[in-house]
Amino acid sequence: MARIQVNPNRMELLKLRKRLAIAQRGHKLLKDKLDELMKKFLDMVREARSLRVEVENRLAEAYVIFAIARSEMITEEMEEALSKPLAVLELDMEYLNIMGVRVPHFQVHLEGAYHCYSLSTTPLSFDVALENYQALIPMLVRLAEVENNVSLMAMEIERTRRRVNALEHILIPALQETVVYITMKLDEMERSYRTQLMKIKSMQE
Repeated sequence: MARIQVNPNRMELLKLRKRLAIAQRGHKLLKDKLDELMKKFLDMVREARSLRVEVENRLAEAYVIFAIARSEMITEEMEEALSKPLAVLELDMEYLNIMGVRVPHFQVHLEGAYHCYSLSTTPLSFDVALENYQALIPMLVRLAEVENNVSLMAMEIERTRRRVNALEHILIPALQETVVYITMKLDEMERSYRTQLMKIKSMQE
């Protein structure tokens, strides 16, 4: 490990000891932050995995029901039924702070009816399919939010891990080695100074 190039004097020794104390305290704080980030990250990964399975299952079910509805309607009837939707979807977004990471959080607001067509000209399977799709909207938004947050947390974990490793394996050892080097140099200079004093005193006597 390369030492930090400084003049071996007491002033530099005091500065380096202060830097070392700050680096060690920062390393502990970052290590604690990394542990908490990992806990939050694993919770998010579990939620994302569970939510994705549920969404995919419900999407598959909705596709089947919609396919049945298509088989019971002619193309023109379906296009007419879907041509004038009355439902309005609004998406509000705010940022949350999770262990220093700003992550987006979405609120879904759905107003109005989705069935803006004549119930007499459409089969029941068509209504059920649209109901399933409508129920899936908040789940899809939540899935997108969680998976995006997982990605953001992963990047923050990587940044924090690099900083922890840099402190642990580069800066702190370099500071420690430099402190030891300056301490030895100062001790050597003090011994040399005492030896010279003793020689001068001996010569005077």
